[in-house]
Amino acid sequence: MTKLKRLLRRRKNLIVVFVAAATSFLLGVMLPVNLRATGRTAPPIQAQVLAVSQPSEQKPIANANGIKGAIARRVEFSQKAIASLDETRFQSSLPSQLKGTTIRQAKLDSQHKAIALTFDDGPWPKTTTQILDILKKNNIKATFFWVGRYLHTYPELGKQVVAAGHAIGNHTWNHQYIKYNEDGAAREIDRTSSLIEELTGVKTTLFRPPGGILNNGLAAYAQKKKYTVVMWSADSLDWRSATQSLMDNVLRQASSGGIVLMHDGGGNRAKTVQALPNIIARLKKQGYKFVTVPELLEMQEEQLKQQKIAKK
Repeated sequence: MTKLKRLLRRRKNLIVVFVAAATSFLLGVMLPVNLRATGRTAPPIQAQVLAVSQPSEQKPIANANGIKGAIARRVEFSQKAIASLDETRFQSSLPSQLKGTTIRQAKLDSQHKAIALTFDDGPWPKTTTQILDILKKNNIKATFFWVGRYLHTYPELGKQVVAAGHAIGNHTWNHQYIKYNEDGAAREIDRTSSLIEELTGVKTTLFRPPGGILNNGLAAYAQKKKYTVVMWSADSLDWRSATQSLMDNVLRQASSGGIVLMHDGGGNRAKTVQALPNIIARLKKQGYKFVTVPELLEMQEEQLKQQKIAKK
């Protein structure tokens, strides 16, 4: 089984766990309530589970205590399952050797046609939601690099992105191209990561410098703090290009293991929204699968392991 299939199966398993937990909770709470409301007794199997060795005149109390215990156990199970889901969901799971490094794309052979869509400068009114809808319709998970002050202004949009299962990266607080000393870089990056975690629970280790500038102090600080600095291999130039041009830019530069740069915020991104469905359709037709940046890097790590095994 390929790494991509395992990643997709893991995502499916997480959904199953969540549904099972929610179902168990609802059954545990609603069924006893409905039974008491209608005056009916519990089904035989449930009655056997709840029954205790008490004198006959005390059985109603025992059943009541048993129902409370069953509800408590189901609630506890649901809470643990959801906590486990959240822990896995918010794990960046980046290969340790890539932390503190700069990457432009993953090294994948042509048999693994996977590509990562990334969106910068959000969250942003209207555009972020439109892009989320397009990704959901196509069952695609992407990676969003957030500007801290925009997340502070539009926190609910940020929560929607995380709730949809997308990966999150740090794109500084102010998105400026100036030189930074270490204290200034720390304020830009640490403040943004703290807000991301506070609002969404995500502890990101992904960082993308504004404008792709690597020599103004931001990338150096991010690497010192063991962020993976994520650049790109395919630039849509959607901030200046017409719809057809930005689509052509992406398709011309697309490659296995590629990271595509687009924007959901920072200005009018109507052209990106318009071009995205066609970009997705064309890349799908070429055989590409869409993954998040962490998933892409996991695939690279798995491929390297397989290559080492094959050489032995």
